[in-house]
Amino acid sequence: MKKRIIIGITGASGVIYGIELLKELRKNKDVKLHLIISESGKRNISLETDYSVGEVESFADEVHENNDLSAPPASGSFMTDGMIVAPCTIKTLSGIANSYSGNLIVRAADVTLKERRKLVLMVRETPLHKGHLRLMSAAADLGAHILPPVVSFYHRPETIEDIIHQTIGKVFDYLGIEHNLFKRWGNS
Repeated sequence: MKKRIIIGITGASGVIYGIELLKELRKNKDVKLHLIISESGKRNISLETDYSVGEVESFADEVHENNDLSAPPASGSFMTDGMIVAPCTIKTLSGIANSYSGNLIVRAADVTLKERRKLVLMVRETPLHKGHLRLMSAAADLGAHILPPVVSFYHRPETIEDIIHQTIGKVFDYLGIEHNLFKRWGNS
């Protein structure tokens, strides 16, 4: 059976992380992708990339509207292997940390946590104040894996894609998905 992964793209800067996750995961024939994009996420796709929303949606097996709280990912009986919110706005983080399911991305994340499945939040904000840190801590206490897109240099990135793929590779490691997206420490 295929791994079922939900990708949520919200309106923080860095929608390219969600797009690249989709593109790389779709290469894996053992993964089925469910995509939810917020309205702000859709806007940022056109502002920050050369992709259209339709192109990004075409990378997924199924697309769900963020305002549809009756979509399958809103239910715990919809079996998944995890969810990634990339990028994750502070507003979305707040909804998740406080179990306030005002849209499908937050509801799907809440379901992921209550069912004890893997949830990755690629929080994209800087600088951070204490309220942001409290929200991240609260989400982590609930079981979320906080994975902000922080650049590493040990693999000697030469392109923006190298930087993005190193972070995506960390997500894949957490979800148990094999990849060759970056050179690992100690592997020369």
